Amino acid sequence: MAQNIYDNLGFYEKYSQLDRQVRGHAGAPEWSSVSALLPDLKDKRIIDLGCGFGWFCRYAMEQRAKSVTGIDISKNMISKAKSFPKNSTITYKIADLDEIILPKGSFDFAYSSLTFHYIKDFSRLMKTIYDSLTSKSHFVFTIEHPIYTAPQNQKLVEDSDGNQTWLLDSYQIEGERTSNWLVKGVIKYHRTMTTIIDSLIKIGFTLKYIEEWKPSEKQLKDHPTWKEEITRPCFLIISVYKD
Repeated sequence: MAQNIYDNLGFYEKYSQLDRQVRGHAGAPEWSSVSALLPDLKDKRIIDLGCGFGWFCRYAMEQRAKSVTGIDISKNMISKAKSFPKNSTITYKIADLDEIILPKGSFDFAYSSLTFHYIKDFSRLMKTIYDSLTSKSHFVFTIEHPIYTAPQNQKLVEDSDGNQTWLLDSYQIEGERTSNWLVKGVIKYHRTMTTIIDSLIKIGFTLKYIEEWKPSEKQLKDHPTWKEEITRPCFLIISVYKD
């Protein structure tokens, strides 16, 4: 079972104050890149994995999707999503993506925003999503960039002579990372770029587009503090296709 940090009251209160949660897509710097990859959503049956406050679910509804299913492990997230004006097009469900089972061939488009770095078994979830999609379907998602997820744990190691050294986890060593983001003890999972792409291809997806996001010149002008995103990308944006 995945860690449900979003139902931690201290975390949730701080998370709710982030610009992307207050303003939705208008506060998400990568949205312009993501939205350019979306197919026509009209009459599509859509699933949003890790839907959070439901921003994308409502966007898909505005694009005249046939149905939208928003999945999230957090009761707080789903409760907040349901607090917005209701629409019969959208259905919200509480579920753990590390254990979820989806009906085969039940969706025409899949989407996820900054969720999969919380998932322990990435390949299993990708196979579940693949099987849930009809043929000729797109799948677009964002994830924290592997460069960003890699060096989060420090370990004190001791050699045979008793000398102690602090070491950061290596990029090439995949697995669980524990970081302090908004609160202490947030668990994420690091995997390399190779693992992410190779998993998708082996399952059967066709890679259509990949972007290591960086802010535009205009964004840097409006948000000077984003200059650090030039030195290392924080988001990886991927679009794949099921033939």
